[in-house]
Amino acid sequence: MILHFYFARRFMMSFALITIILFILIALTGLLEETRQTYVETVTFRDLLVLTLLDAPQKINVILPLNMVLATVVLFLTMARSSEMVITRASGRSALQTLASPLVVAFLIGVLVVGMFNPIVAATSKRYEQISDGFRSGNASVLSISDEGLWLRQGSAEGQTVIRAWRSNNDGSVLYDVTFIEYAQEGGPIRRIEAQSAALREGGWELRNAKSWPLGMAVNSEGNARIEETLTLPSSLTLDSIRDGFGRAGAISIYALPAFIDQLELSGFSPRRHKVWLQTELARPLFLIAMVLVASAFTMRHTRSGGTGIAVLSAVLLGFGLYFIRSFAQILGENGQIPVLLAAWAPPLAAIMLALGLLLHREDG
Repeated sequence: MILHFYFARRFMMSFALITIILFILIALTGLLEETRQTYVETVTFRDLLVLTLLDAPQKINVILPLNMVLATVVLFLTMARSSEMVITRASGRSALQTLASPLVVAFLIGVLVVGMFNPIVAATSKRYEQISDGFRSGNASVLSISDEGLWLRQGSAEGQTVIRAWRSNNDGSVLYDVTFIEYAQEGGPIRRIEAQSAALREGGWELRNAKSWPLGMAVNSEGNARIEETLTLPSSLTLDSIRDGFGRAGAISIYALPAFIDQLELSGFSPRRHKVWLQTELARPLFLIAMVLVASAFTMRHTRSGGTGIAVLSAVLLGFGLYFIRSFAQILGENGQIPVLLAAWAPPLAAIMLALGLLLHREDG
């Protein structure tokens, strides 16, 4: 038991060291990238630093599997050079027994990442997008989905427009039973429009069976109302911007994701991308375990046998390969090519089986 705690402590120290190093590198490269943005001349260095720190958790979350591979490599290479691995194997411990505590630590890290770090990443990435979009254009567009339907806000130099629709088609290009309320740049509402449907075309909304009321203090709204079979309203929104408003599941906490999926279904949107992301996050601890097994299969060896550089390179490349397969399966699941559960759970389970087979062949075979 003491040896298990020793391996667990060493693995946690390796993981913490790699995380700190990668965080510093990500922060420096992120700050450099922010200085290349179009809004750099209108913001202060403090604003750029805030944006960098807000974006860093998301990037750390993305490279977490690589972090796990490097932490495993550092652990076993350090122990091999100090001959601790030789002593451990001479005491009768097999490779799987030696890996028991690092695997438990990796699983616990995965659980903490999903349960605690995921909401932090969702909050910081969402805040980063809001601030950067505000710096970039100054006319932010916001989308919200609730029990009262779908809400959109678009901005322009003339003012703001609030849009509410009770439902939409699957890709968000057509809204039904929709209401537009236009606001002046420095004032209250100036016009209300209700339409049977609103289709987003290039450069604006195309409304069908629309009725518009002018709004103001001394205006007879109903007396000046107009009914038009078709009406076009300019808009800077695009299909991509609407999808991004609700489509990037990483900006939603895993605790709020199930309810958000239900709201998407009620509003007529396809929640497949969010379902795949939810299941992928739940399967993250297993994928981190697979990364530890992959790295250990190449590095649980004595350094005197040579080929240490090739072993480390093989572990990193195989880790990247498994990460690519996982991302590819996720894309297939989002596009409906394969079932959601298969897209999320098959890659980590297959990676564990592959890594176990490789480990047993190299160490105990």
